[in-house]
Amino acid sequence: MNFKGFDIVISILIVGIVILMVIPIPPFLLDFLQLLNIILSIVILLATLYLRRALDISIFPSLLLVMTIFRLALNVSSTRLILLNGKNFEGKVIRAFGDFVVGGNYIVGIIIFLILVIIQFLVITKGTERISEVAARFTLDAMPGKQMSIDADLSSGLINEEQARQSREDIRREADFYGAMDGASKFVRGDAIAGLIITLINLVGGLIIGMMQQGLSIGEAAEIFALLTVGDGLVAQIPALLISTSAGMIVSRAASKDNFGRDLIIQLTQDTRVLNISGGILIILGSLTPIPVFPSLILGGGLLFVAYINLQNEKQKPVLQSVGASEGTEEIGSSGTGSGRRGKNIPGVFLPPLTSPEEVSEVLQGDTIEIDIGYGLIPLADPNQGGDLLDRITVVRKQLAYELGIIISPIRIRDSVLLSSNEYVIKLRGVEVGRFELIPERLLAINSGMASEELPGIKTKEPAFGLDAFWIDESLKEEAIEKGYTTVDAPSVFATHLSEMIKKYAHEIIGIKEVEILVDGLRVEYASLVDILIPTMLKMHEVKKILSALLYEKVSIRNLSLIFESLIEAADKYGNNIEKLVENIRQALGRQIVESLKSEDGELHAVALDPNIEKKISESTIEGDYGRILVLNPEYSNVLVHKISKSLENMMIKGYNPVLICSKNIRYPFARFILKFIQNINIIAYEEIPSDTSLSVNEIVEFEGGNSDAN
Repeated sequence: MNFKGFDIVISILIVGIVILMVIPIPPFLLDFLQLLNIILSIVILLATLYLRRALDISIFPSLLLVMTIFRLALNVSSTRLILLNGKNFEGKVIRAFGDFVVGGNYIVGIIIFLILVIIQFLVITKGTERISEVAARFTLDAMPGKQMSIDADLSSGLINEEQARQSREDIRREADFYGAMDGASKFVRGDAIAGLIITLINLVGGLIIGMMQQGLSIGEAAEIFALLTVGDGLVAQIPALLISTSAGMIVSRAASKDNFGRDLIIQLTQDTRVLNISGGILIILGSLTPIPVFPSLILGGGLLFVAYINLQNEKQKPVLQSVGASEGTEEIGSSGTGSGRRGKNIPGVFLPPLTSPEEVSEVLQGDTIEIDIGYGLIPLADPNQGGDLLDRITVVRKQLAYELGIIISPIRIRDSVLLSSNEYVIKLRGVEVGRFELIPERLLAINSGMASEELPGIKTKEPAFGLDAFWIDESLKEEAIEKGYTTVDAPSVFATHLSEMIKKYAHEIIGIKEVEILVDGLRVEYASLVDILIPTMLKMHEVKKILSALLYEKVSIRNLSLIFESLIEAADKYGNNIEKLVENIRQALGRQIVESLKSEDGELHAVALDPNIEKKISESTIEGDYGRILVLNPEYSNVLVHKISKSLENMMIKGYNPVLICSKNIRYPFARFILKFIQNINIIAYEEIPSDTSLSVNEIVEFEGGNSDAN
């Protein structure tokens, strides 16, 4: 709907509210405005019930002020008409509340009115005011920490600059909102007091006018004016009660994730034991006490029925599997006995043999990365049980996209009866690459080399880096930190393990599908680069080999535009020679590669090879079916690997990154050779170092006596 120009109408109406206090209005218009006040209050209350977060109705503090003024203006207008017309008053809404709601008994009406005022003033308004005050204080106190968290996410690549700007804006608006609500809650309190005072004034004024001006007895005046005054008070207090309830609802739902109705149903019915016990107690009370039997059986039976339905749903949940996922979401399903079939396993329905391409495609291995979990880890992966494993997997995927530039397909999680309760397995294209057993209710205390004392707990090895660790009780967290351990919870252990496995096998994860996604993304901004390179100069599978070669050595491919520019230049000269194309790209990405390897002093510290060793490597390189390969004498290889390993270990002891530097002409085959023996090191060429980077060669790998042969 087009709301253009409505802002002018709203402005005129707000001015009209103020004029309403001064200018008399006819009874039919008063009826219309009072009904409008009631329905607007209902709309506002329902809107707050369906809110997901308070900022979705950031106008509420101002709206609270406008509705309060509107209600008071109606009070003034109705008071004028009641006192002027007396028994001839024609306001149908007020008379309906006086005659129908309280049965024409003004004493009952006064009691109900006072009860409503007490409820609003002492219960709802008082609580809303306190919650608003505390929320405003804590929101302001938390702002620096939230800002630091956003800056950390931006630095680590979890969010981009636009998302960080939006997050900061949301934090500022949230602080402003709760600060405004703290002040706006005073409107509700003042409105309750004003409603009570106005009603008392109307009552006294009506009695005086009835007796002194209209010649009525005190009983007749009370019957006429008291009844109309009570009706007027109820017409005003019911919308006021709805609005104050709305205010309380907004400030009290800060921790909710969904609208009020869904949260209420999910959170009150998620534990079947509570429903069974409550239903049983109600049925027993109805059967053994004077409490009415029929209502007790209906309500108790209803609770037991809801518990039964929930129990059936829980039993069916491990059987169901998700098929397909949108970007940014993960999937959870069941692997059963490990058959790998997708879809719903429907009891009693016979699945036909494989007769169509669709059925065959379900059997074929299609997921790049899969995770099987034991039944004890299902709560960690189920959002309905408070598990955030899927969110953590999404964060890992996004983080690696920014870090390595690789787009990972949604990861499928299945529960498997083949695993022990708390065990999980990470699979790459159906093959296991990682396995570990978590203890969800404990913390993992990891010894990164700073701790010497053992902890009381279950000894294990941290899965990502193989460090010594202990599963400890949460009560021992402070003690573990004091002794030099790093403590993390079970989901964090899993997320770190998964992240390291993806980094380790990134060159195998990237396939034609992933490359096509990257190319399509590049085409949005650099269509000419894509059109020039593919398929004229290089085929898609050749580009995949090149990107895989870069990822094998942990080189980020996020700067894809520069990679394609380098390929266009080099492919014209070297054709589809993967080695030369990769080395040319590495030289173009030299600043990116070297920058990540610098030490805290801003220098690049490295271990170099003796010229005799480089000569030996060059002479031992032969042409293979897939490019040049290094073939060394086994004894020479063992000595060389040992010396390189020792030198790099010395570098790491000094706090430097394990960097090995050599000539460009041997780097590619030498890197493929040495990485088979020593993982997580960096082999760079002299030509890759930018001219403005300071290089410090801390050690030179050489054989004693300068002899390049191992004897």
